[in-house]
Amino acid sequence: MAKIKPSKGAPYARILGVGGYRPTRVVPNEVILETIESSDEWIRSRSGIETRHWASDEETVAAMSLEASGKAIADAGISVEQIGGVIVSTVSHFKQTPAVATEIADKLGTDKAAAFDISAGCAGFGYGLTLAKGMIVEGSAEYVLVIGVERLSDLTDLEDRATAFLFGDGAGAVVVGPAQEPAIGPTVWGSEGDKSETIKQTVPWTDYRDGTVEKFPAITQEGQAVFRWAVFEMAKVAQQALDAAGITADDLDVFIPHQANVRIIDSMVKTLKLPEHVTVARDIRTTGNTSAASIPLAMERLLATGEAKSGDTALVIGFGAGLVYAATVVTLP
Repeated sequence: MAKIKPSKGAPYARILGVGGYRPTRVVPNEVILETIESSDEWIRSRSGIETRHWASDEETVAAMSLEASGKAIADAGISVEQIGGVIVSTVSHFKQTPAVATEIADKLGTDKAAAFDISAGCAGFGYGLTLAKGMIVEGSAEYVLVIGVERLSDLTDLEDRATAFLFGDGAGAVVVGPAQEPAIGPTVWGSEGDKSETIKQTVPWTDYRDGTVEKFPAITQEGQAVFRWAVFEMAKVAQQALDAAGITADDLDVFIPHQANVRIIDSMVKTLKLPEHVTVARDIRTTGNTSAASIPLAMERLLATGEAKSGDTALVIGFGAGLVYAATVVTLP
């Protein structure tokens, strides 16, 4: 019986560069109030959101991804040709096939990089990061580009008082490459499909196609159920990620949770008993909930503003539709 030659990858992987792109149009709460009965004070107190970005026709999923990716590759200090894999997490690319990752890999100028899309909602960045780490350690790629990108304005029902104010558009990207020391911890991830009805698309595309419904499908959620799940269950997952990495809350420099709701973020900070020195991402205030893009966008902003610095230890956690989740500890690029 023939023996298969073992893979020869790097001993570890790390994030080497990060980039983000926010659409040029900034949408304040006043615009949202044109279609729902609410108030600026209510939106801010319930979500923390003041403004969000909405994409123009030209700011497609691919176009935003290319902008963010170019910045991440430059930040990593590598050439495009060195990228061996492109992973795109999105729920708002409306072509079922081909994967938008293949278009991005080609337009960036990679040398026939492996390219595929994943659908893991707001946990998608964590899923992509874990896959990229595996590819590098296994040896199937030296550098992998992980992109979280959404045009959730296309899937927002502006008459739904529960969700109309939540969502924004944007793209965040990181380059993951080889490392000689651990810099991406074990991932604590999973799914709870029995709660799938709490965040979902209103109807299948086929219902709209067949005329069963007249309204274009949108994302809807049961706000209170999602809030309780995120606050109580995701704090446990975050703690498990700290434990898996062999560190405590006191060892953290930065906390970058999915930007779903400021009240959820604040509750997790309290439950985890994070020390005051830990920088907490609250990018949602001006970016809204960008699903798979929210963690890399928040990471990019913290580094750009100097609130976080290269080499900091950060806990990242994403959670959302599925319900799915993924948490890990990383060293910032």
